[in-house]
Amino acid sequence: MDPDAFLDVRRSAAPPSLREWLFAVVKMLAGIGIVSVVPPLSFPPPITGWLGMAGIVFALHFGLFHVLSCGWRTVGVCAVPIMNWPILSDSVAEFWGRRWNLAFRDLSYRFVFRPLVPHMGATWAMLAGFLVSGIVHDVVITIPAGGGWGSPTAYFLLQGFAVLCEHSRLGHALGLGRGAIGRLFAAAVLIVPTTLLFPRVFVCEVIVPFLNVTH
Repeated sequence: MDPDAFLDVRRSAAPPSLREWLFAVVKMLAGIGIVSVVPPLSFPPPITGWLGMAGIVFALHFGLFHVLSCGWRTVGVCAVPIMNWPILSDSVAEFWGRRWNLAFRDLSYRFVFRPLVPHMGATWAMLAGFLVSGIVHDVVITIPAGGGWGSPTAYFLLQGFAVLCEHSRLGHALGLGRGAIGRLFAAAVLIVPTTLLFPRVFVCEVIVPFLNVTH
């Protein structure tokens, strides 16, 4: 997802340790295990769907993609993991800007934020980046589900306004972007409205059937 670094033979990343290899493989196997075990347990569909999505994220984003990064770095190619310990985020801005899905972040920065900054300034360009992210997620979530239109876009716009709150004078005064208060604010903004990002119709009509088929 970062072709400049990936294709530049002059750049390299530190090779992974055995501990990192094991960590990546364990995350992938844990995700596969969750996806395999959840359907036969016969939870209510929403619970099955949410547990299944957690397994998918662990198997792919945290697991397989980390394993691939380890493989490329072992042979000297600069391919850093796309997840950078998101659980350690002190703020919403840090979560989206430096820790969660860095591959998508890089694309958004390169093709949305950076071209728009000269025309509308950093604040509006940042909000435009979140808007585009929301629209992309609407396409891959609500269209297959046949419902929940605009819900993922609303989630990402909420994230953008939360970043503005963190950077405001009041946000600085309250400590929204740092320390324990920052972590609590980020957790609330990121987790509480996740039903906007993944509406019930998507969880029940797309994820649950997918889990049943793969099982």
